[in-house]
Amino acid sequence: MPKQKITKEMVVEAAFELARKGGMETVLVKSIAGKLGCSVQPIYSYCQNMDSLRSDVEQRARQFLQEYISSQIDENDPFRSTGQAWVRLAREEPHILKIFVFQKRTGISSLEDLYRMETNPLLAEKIAAGLHISVEKAKQLHMHMLIYTIGIGTIFSVTSPGIAADEIYARQELAYQAFLKHTLEENNTASDTLPSERSPS
Repeated sequence: MPKQKITKEMVVEAAFELARKGGMETVLVKSIAGKLGCSVQPIYSYCQNMDSLRSDVEQRARQFLQEYISSQIDENDPFRSTGQAWVRLAREEPHILKIFVFQKRTGISSLEDLYRMETNPLLAEKIAAGLHISVEKAKQLHMHMLIYTIGIGTIFSVTSPGIAADEIYARQELAYQAFLKHTLEENNTASDTLPSERSPS
């Protein structure tokens, strides 16, 4: 029976599964070879260094995260359901969240830069439509909630024996209501101060 040909995609996927189950520190050449049932030689042939392999794993983890969050969003309540999806991810896939959070990012000098890099612009449009606010207000609201949710999700993923999910969801809901109230008040104030369409010439 011919030996299975080892491809780079197989190496990256095996490394990703190791990282998913045990964290990035488990991504070792011997561990990958053991998972694929091969010698270390094919692994070395595709990996010039471990940094490049870990970068590939980070990109695979990012893809997994984006697909996971997208699959969890309720179209009728995109804002709240997105936040809840991040918490579920922290509970079900803690190592994926940690890989995402600790991934190096270049060209970032503000939270706005980070928001643009990490989010789908269509989501802000959906939030704006659902809450009847401007897209700009929706982006600010979404960014506030993401900062809070990723923070609390990270705490959730690294604590032992673990914080009860109900407590996390309750805190998240309080933050949601506070951020929403602030945004709606700002939105109403802005509407009240708009110049009249019938202003004198």
